Amino acid sequence: MHWTITAAGARLAVDANPCAIGNTAVYRDGIGTIRSRRPNVELPLLSYERLHLPHAATCLARALENNPSRRRVS
Repeated sequence: MHWTITAAGARLAVDANPCAIGNTAVYRDGIGTIRSRRPNVELPLLSYERLHLPHAATCLARALENNPSRRRVS
């Protein structure tokens, strides 16, 4: 997992490995900061960017947390 800075200045966790079905463009800027943005029609994926999935989409811990059958009964 990598923490990125979005175009809006927020922090976003993305999976470490690029993914062909990803929806977040990730790149390093001139000082080495990992940046991310959503590609669109006006600004498609650029040659120096790679597609990644947001970590929230693939997080196993979150999937277990949200699974009703895994919740404890008081």
